[in-house]
Amino acid sequence: MKIAIILGSTRPGRFGAQVAEWVMQQVEGREDAEYELVDLADYDLDLLDEPTVPGAAKRQYDNPKTRRWSTKIDEFDGFVFVTPEYNHGVPAALKNAVDVLYPEWVHKGAALVSYGADGGVRAVEHWRTILANPQMHVVRGQVSFSTMIEVEQDGAVFAPAERRAKELGNVLRQLTRLTEATSSLRS
Repeated sequence: MKIAIILGSTRPGRFGAQVAEWVMQQVEGREDAEYELVDLADYDLDLLDEPTVPGAAKRQYDNPKTRRWSTKIDEFDGFVFVTPEYNHGVPAALKNAVDVLYPEWVHKGAALVSYGADGGVRAVEHWRTILANPQMHVVRGQVSFSTMIEVEQDGAVFAPAERRAKELGNVLRQLTRLTEATSSLRS
């Protein structure tokens, strides 16, 4: 089973890189899945530029950037979305990355790790409804980091609360079990 940890912010100087690296550190030594960090910034996706709606495109995309993204996402059985909350909602770059594809997401598991002034919880709630459309299965648990509390040195150093590692472990157990359970739907 392959799980992508998707770093969902493309902003210069983004705080999410520290969060995604922390998640990667936490999965070291886990034997329930193979984990890979996928940095959305590496794909430079254009904003909804495919002439055919992704659900009808049958993975036949015109834009080479979309084709590259499609190939990468198709490699995975499940996802951990590391998402910021921007202006009480989801980040546009990550929303676009979900929107430009469709069959690549269907019947795959998802977990949400969020961050923001209030922990990114509003973005998580938006993601739960967004990811339902491409028939993704989102686990109940989540990990939400407050950038007001879990950051030191004027926003330069990520300092997660001690309990976060256990919370993430619980979320990953939910994700791998759900992803395994939905594998027959992807056959």
